[in-house]
Amino acid sequence: MRRKVVLGTSIVAAVAVVIAVGAFAGGSSKRASGGVSLTLYSGQHPETVSALVSAFTKQTGIDVTVRSDDEGVLAAQVIQEGSHSPADLFMTENSPPLEALQERGLLAPVSAAALAKTPARYSSTKKDWEGVSARVSTMVYNTSKLKASQLPASVLGLADPKWKGKLGLAPSETDFQPIVTAVAAKYGKARAVAWLKGVRSNAGSHIYPDNETLVAQVNSGQVAFGVINHYYWFRLRDEIGASKVHSAEKFFAPRDPGYVIDVAGAGILRSSKHKPEAQKFLAFLVSKSAQEIIAHDESYEYPLGSGVVTAKPLVPFSTLKPDPITVAQLGDGALAVALLREASLL
Repeated sequence: MRRKVVLGTSIVAAVAVVIAVGAFAGGSSKRASGGVSLTLYSGQHPETVSALVSAFTKQTGIDVTVRSDDEGVLAAQVIQEGSHSPADLFMTENSPPLEALQERGLLAPVSAAALAKTPARYSSTKKDWEGVSARVSTMVYNTSKLKASQLPASVLGLADPKWKGKLGLAPSETDFQPIVTAVAAKYGKARAVAWLKGVRSNAGSHIYPDNETLVAQVNSGQVAFGVINHYYWFRLRDEIGASKVHSAEKFFAPRDPGYVIDVAGAGILRSSKHKPEAQKFLAFLVSKSAQEIIAHDESYEYPLGSGVVTAKPLVPFSTLKPDPITVAQLGDGALAVALLREASLL
């Protein structure tokens, strides 16, 4: 599932594309005879969503039709459809698309009971969407080319000229946007742009279309290190086998703006005609049974609700020491997009 940079200010362009192509083809559905059927627009991992939807339908008898696509494209679809959207629910891998819909008044309040299952800092401050799972940004490095102790402690160090030709980057990934926003929040826009220009210079020809390519290039030694979300390394390991892994991950220093928690969440569209059933789906997503699915899933995300912890060999979520930036401060991604464009990284 690709998450290209179609958030924030670039949602306008995505709307134009959506209008041109019309309704989505494909998608998956869980339907039974009779009863209410919910429509979920999902930018999350299809396999994870399929497992969650199947469990929800089995538990409640409520059918769910899933339309999967890039989360930014889906946000644009909702904006274009407005009050006539056939969707009842919207689920994403990152918080900015949800914030974009919230800013436009397109989301309905989430029940207090559901919100209470997840720590408040990982859900909408306006209570219009809930946090479901999380990922964290890390450095990935080739263990033959670098030692962990040689890596920069701060994300600002990525612009140091000593990394010229050694740094890999996937700037069009929406996973990179929260880091840009966090740098701007801590150091200001001017310094953020100067930093991005230095990063662009160091990356040179090692700018990749996605994090899958980036982590594979680091592992093969084509580039020394890069910045990804943690789960890409684990999924590469599963794909190629542990014996072929020649890379490792390392966090930036505690509370550094390169050390960011990305929240995946879900909300109900204000235009939904099935809000009671949609509320049940949101309540299910943060329930113990659904969070256990996430805890054991091959997406390697951290569960956020009902006190469930991951069953995967990840650094315990409770021990992470990320930048304190909030989901509200990360916003809709527009600032990051603008800064990346100013630095000619988009």
